Amino acid sequence: MQPGRAQKIRSVIRQSQPDLTVVLENIFDPLNISAVLRSCDAVGVREVFVVYTKQYLDKRGLILGKRTSGGTFKWIDVYFFEDLEECFRRVRERYGRILATMPPAETTPSIYSYDLSEPTALLFGNEDDGLSVEAQNLADGSFTIPQTGFAESLNISVACAVSLFEARRQRSLRGFYDEHPKLTPEQQDMLFKRWSAMLKSDKNHQKPVVVLKDSDPLLPVYTMRKEEQPKSKIQIVPVTNFDL
Repeated sequence: MQPGRAQKIRSVIRQSQPDLTVVLENIFDPLNISAVLRSCDAVGVREVFVVYTKQYLDKRGLILGKRTSGGTFKWIDVYFFEDLEECFRRVRERYGRILATMPPAETTPSIYSYDLSEPTALLFGNEDDGLSVEAQNLADGSFTIPQTGFAESLNISVACAVSLFEARRQRSLRGFYDEHPKLTPEQQDMLFKRWSAMLKSDKNHQKPVVVLKDSDPLLPVYTMRKEEQPKSKIQIVPVTNFDL
């Protein structure tokens, strides 16, 4: 690895936010998911949780490519669930609270009213219907993004980007991107070794990990994975011949 490349990777790792994540419920457009991953990478999120509970979405699969994600999916662990409660249980164990995005309403707190420097999982719903009632009830709180125009809502990838960058702003004020990194030096070294190994030979980083009720506990992002991950019915395929 060239020194400049190694320096860039270490810089990205140092600015990672292991206590900030995104949960996506029934997002059916792969371009939206790819765009979300790109925003996550931009603010230092290192894992994303995707849950599908609608049967008609099962056959769509999760297809990602470099066109919109900018290749960021290889730097982010994607976990796939079909059980909403199991997804929330795993996320809450890791991040403490789950905040659900809602359409603008006078009774819903603004995203800007929350302290997003605290451990947080941001929950976003389906492009057509928003979050399910079940997901809303399981969440620990809700927020809205203030709007003044005629549009009733933002595109899911835009809403996610706005929310994440507000979290980045708050965390930057606390120094979490420079003098007070979230990962310890030891954890940073471990993640550097994991990513270095991935760049050399590991292709499994491009496969979402299916999580069932009896699956093992999720590994911290800086922990080296086994060489073989369980095969997933979700495939990540090139969007263009260039990606091959």
